[in-house]
Parts: sequence; C-alpha cells; structure tokens
Amino acid sequence: MTHTARGLAHLTEKLGVDIDAELLGLALTHRSFAYESGGIPHNERLEFLGDSVLGLAVTTMLYTRFPELEEGQLAKRRASVVSTVALAEVARAIGLGQHLRLGRGEELTGGRDKDSILADAMEAVIGATYLSAGSEVAAAMVLRLVEPLLQDPERYGAAMDPKTALQEIAARQGLTPPAYAVEASGPDHDRRFVATVTVGELVATGEGTSKKTAEMAAALDAWRRLSEPAGARA
Repeated sequence: MTHTARGLAHLTEKLGVDIDAELLGLALTHRSFAYESGGIPHNERLEFLGDSVLGLAVTTMLYTRFPELEEGQLAKRRASVVSTVALAEVARAIGLGQHLRLGRGEELTGGRDKDSILADAMEAVIGATYLSAGSEVAAAMVLRLVEPLLQDPERYGAAMDPKTALQEIAARQGLTPPAYAVEASGPDHDRRFVATVTVGELVATGEGTSKKTAEMAAALDAWRRLSEPAGARA
C-alpha cells in the first residue's frame, strides 16, 4: 500500500489533475478500513457523486461522437463504459488498487484487485475531482481515462458483453464452454456475490452486488487471461 503523500502525488500525476489531498484520501478509503478504524468517513458518498459525473461525461461524449447512433445503441454503449468491469479496467490501468485503504479482511482476500472495490473507488476519485477542480476538469479526466477502452474495439466489446466475448474466445481456442457457479453472502441489505467460471483448465472469479455483475466480472477476468499470450497467463 502506498497511501502516503508521495504515493498520492504519483496517483494525481497519472490522473492528470490536482485533487485536494483530503478528498483524495477519502476517495481511497474503503468502508472496511473505516469500520476497523472506529467508524471514520469512507468513500461511498463520493462514489455516489462520481457516478453521476461519470454518467454525464460519457453520455455527452457518446452523443457528440456518434451522431448516427439511435438512443438504444447509445444507451448500450454508455452502460458498457460505466459498468463495474470497465471501471475496474480503468482503475487497474492507473494502479489505483495499490493506493486503497482496506480493512484487514479485504486485504487478505485480494480486495485490491476486486472489480467491485476498484470500480467504486474509481467513481469516488471522480467525485473528489469534481469537488476539487469542477465539472469541466472532472469530465475531461473521465474521457481521458475511458479513451483507451474505446480505442480497443475487442476489449471494448468484452467490457460490453463479457460473457459472450468469453464464449467466443473459448470456442476459437477449442475449449469447453464456460461454466458458472455463484455463491452469495452477507445480509439481505448488503448482499455480495462471488462467481466462479471454468473454461477448460482456467478458473476465474469475479465479485458483484448481483449474480449478473459477479458473472460478468468473472467472465471478463477469464477473457482477459485467455487473450494473453499462453506464457503470460497467471
């Protein structure tokens, strides 16, 4: 973990914006850490704000860039770009996970690379940027961050529909069709789902707040690993 002044400076450099240090620290504070620290504030309010900023920025960009697309097509593209799996991809690209403040339980179970935690933190960082630098700077940062995804049609398609993308790459590689298993935990008001997908000898997992999002996260993880050169797969 590099939640230090130097680490935060490195993160803001990657983001390309100046963010108030206190707000950025809050954006990186997961509720598990807050709970273990006596109930200090955590990033969920900033996440709520960032979700709206993200949605507006992406909606405006898609409306302007693709004048030929109908409303339904625009909505589908927006849903993919602001999805948990896509935001987690963005977070990994800037190394966001290493800066998070997590509770011991999340730390021990790989929380720094969980799609749901990364995506939520990414939205919180967007919210912190909005409060620190205003709507225009926040929107510009959002578009810089999602641009690589839009420029990679194959990865963009995988983020849009990871289960179909996984099924297609499995067929191309002569592997058995993906098989999913999902486990749920937590109280009714805070249900968490963990999905496991098996493709050939590859096993990948994903977490989400619904069975669907967990399966999508697992599928994207499996697709990402199958897309790597054989020698680079974990």
